[in-house]
Amino acid sequence: MRTATYFFIFLNLSLAVFEEPAVYPLPFLVTSLVEVLCLLVFFGRLTHYAKVTLRDVFWKDTKNICIMVAILLSLTDLAIYGVLRMYNVRSIRWSRIVRPIFLINFAESRQIRRAFRSIRNTLPEITYVFLLFMFSLLMFSLMALKLFGERNLQTAEGLPYFRNYLEIVFDLYVLVTTANSPDVMMPAFDFSSWYALFFIAFVIVNTYIFMSLFLAVVYNNYKKHLKVI
Repeated sequence: MRTATYFFIFLNLSLAVFEEPAVYPLPFLVTSLVEVLCLLVFFGRLTHYAKVTLRDVFWKDTKNICIMVAILLSLTDLAIYGVLRMYNVRSIRWSRIVRPIFLINFAESRQIRRAFRSIRNTLPEITYVFLLFMFSLLMFSLMALKLFGERNLQTAEGLPYFRNYLEIVFDLYVLVTTANSPDVMMPAFDFSSWYALFFIAFVIVNTYIFMSLFLAVVYNNYKKHLKVI
């Protein structure tokens, strides 16, 4: 039963690859039939669980309520989408976001729920480190705006360089991951090599100090809550 449940959960989640907009598009009839089959299996699994569980216990379990609501929402959305498609009205399958509920709330997914509870309990404790990191990012972005905003610098593509505060915040946030390094620094470096000191300071403070601190806090708190649960 556990293997069958996981198989149909995986099949249900995999439909996103084949539904519009899809990587490998399949006809709507095929994907809808597969989804209906998965929902029937989920409903049968829930019915089987209700047969071997006391009624009061079954209806007080939030996991069972979530699964039933997810099944109803998916069927309703599928029916509405099918009707609108018949009349050539473009719509969106909004029920896709409820599909992970099946992965989390079945009785077989106890370890997954443990992981989610640990993540949920960890989030409040890492908030302070995250706020410190965001404050540092915003301050460095403001400094970058003052340093480079009035110098009419341009990127290699000919776009304005560091003249919009929100774009600076995004570029420096990406720089924390080093994904746009050193491209984001080059216009300033070409103007004056001394501006490299700003980016060196930014990388040291945010990438090497704050990211290491953030990772340590997340790991330690997650491990602590995982042991408690």
